[in-house]
Amino acid sequence: MTALAASLLAAADEPSAAKLPRWRGFNLTEKFTLRGGNNRFRESDFKMIRDFGFDFVRLPMDYRLWIVDGDLATFNETCLEHIDEAIALGERYGIHVSINFHRAPGYCVNARRDPEPFNLWTDEVAQQAFANHWRVFAKRYKGIPNRRVSFNLVNEPGRVAPADYLKAITPAVLAIREEDPERLIISDTIFSVDEDELVAGLKSLNVAFSPHQYWPSTITHYKASWITGSDAFPPPVWPTPLATGRLYSPTKPGVPHGPLKLHGPFPAAATLRLRLYQVSVSAKLVARADGQEVWAREFVCGPGEGEWTKEVFAEQWNIYQNIYDKDYTAAIPAGSQLVEIEMTGGDWLIFSELGVTPEGQPEQTIVLNSQWGAEPAEITFVPGKPFTTQRIQGPSELWEKRIGHWDRYRREGVGTMIGEFGVFNKTPHDVSLNWLEDNLKQLRQAELGWALWNFRGGFGILDSGRADVEYEDYEGHKLDRKMLELLQRY
Repeated sequence: MTALAASLLAAADEPSAAKLPRWRGFNLTEKFTLRGGNNRFRESDFKMIRDFGFDFVRLPMDYRLWIVDGDLATFNETCLEHIDEAIALGERYGIHVSINFHRAPGYCVNARRDPEPFNLWTDEVAQQAFANHWRVFAKRYKGIPNRRVSFNLVNEPGRVAPADYLKAITPAVLAIREEDPERLIISDTIFSVDEDELVAGLKSLNVAFSPHQYWPSTITHYKASWITGSDAFPPPVWPTPLATGRLYSPTKPGVPHGPLKLHGPFPAAATLRLRLYQVSVSAKLVARADGQEVWAREFVCGPGEGEWTKEVFAEQWNIYQNIYDKDYTAAIPAGSQLVEIEMTGGDWLIFSELGVTPEGQPEQTIVLNSQWGAEPAEITFVPGKPFTTQRIQGPSELWEKRIGHWDRYRREGVGTMIGEFGVFNKTPHDVSLNWLEDNLKQLRQAELGWALWNFRGGFGILDSGRADVEYEDYEGHKLDRKMLELLQRY
């Protein structure tokens, strides 16, 4: 083979914005946040990742670690040398290193308690600093092949329209290309938008695409302390029976009305238990068995102490939406065929769980979700068997709502990979593995690479702190062997 032919072959194999390899690996979080300290990346991580058979790391980092005393134009050489070391470790162990600004000048997805002094999407000073910082990295790593290093612009952009986001990142893309024209640049997705407009803009900029997969969050972020309301998520199950426990007053506009339905038959008398989680303003409730009333209650929210367990004042509407989180019961007569629980007045309420206890038998339960605008649950009871529902959230919805879209972008010539995914350690281990496997199967089908968040920590395979895992001692760490072997299969 001639030198020219070898050169052309190597260029053809280089990752590009139009086609990414199916990299698989982890996020390493040594420089994830200023509060965590300016730590060096660990050679032992790179070695273990290589030994386990993976080939990718993403480095989500806080820009405040590589500036001096808050001066956006003065750089901390020691911090930059730590990043140099990570890239060298990637070369040593055959691992691609993707550099990411988890916090960029003017934006961080979790900056609520520690806000930025300016706005990346609207402020020129932030956009210029963002571009200048990427220019420093581009100049520093110029000439290193894309198979070894890529630039992932900013973690999880949000609260911005696609057009405004594309306008904000364009100076950084141009700055990188001025220093290193062939550098592989990757963009995260914007949450809660139609991705087609964003991806079309990225394609025009010759930038690859990296969505994150944390759907549904009730599985992936159950009881995650940084997610508001996650302590009220229903206990995770995957695939998930879809049974909505939110009911509305018949006078409330724009939402589905009608009862929560529980189909029998109930050959023996039984006790119905409803876990009332929240009431907005007030609620009049009635339960009927085959049309005959078996229970009725009225709930009225207000300030101070009451039947509720927590007072919640919604300032934007000047109303109380208190948390009850209490059980209420009703008797179901023997021979009943249909039980209906209906709201006849008030605003709205949420039931979080339903249970049925036939005489002399254990209770059967089902978790209810609080999805806004969904039809109230329609559930079928069969003595001694799990409840069934008309709808199930599982692999088909996963493909329809997430991975199928990303597969389409890949097929349309946009390099795509999943920069983050995983399940926090409060979700039961078997549920986590079920969810992970369905994702991994579909990602393999779509030829998409992925990176677990994280390697060590609450989402990872090492030192994850799960209460329901039999860990294996490995190189001074607690290894989740089952999760590791699952990842290795895909």
